Amino acid sequence: MDDQTRIELEAAAFRTLMDHLMHKRPDVQNIDMMNLTGFCRNCLSRWYMEAAQARGIDMDKEAAREIVYGMPYSEWRDKHQTEASADTQAAFEKSFAENVGGKP
Repeated sequence: MDDQTRIELEAAAFRTLMDHLMHKRPDVQNIDMMNLTGFCRNCLSRWYMEAAQARGIDMDKEAAREIVYGMPYSEWRDKHQTEASADTQAAFEKSFAENVGGKP
């Protein structure tokens, strides 16, 4: 497989993931994603922003989050985010330290 085809397939897979999270599973909480997978929508938006910046594209955290969430983050949070239990919060602290490093 040539590099251009690989890039196009990776981009298509990423777009499918984004569509799935935005339209089919907006109910899935970021904290649960982080606890299970070691990444969440915020991680995806940070990676997107870092990739843009590495290519000289000026992008801040809020702009990247809007791309990943399909709306301003504050709007998504108000519509979909729920309160996490103490156990879920504790699991998140551990997962965040292991996968991202440091404190959230």
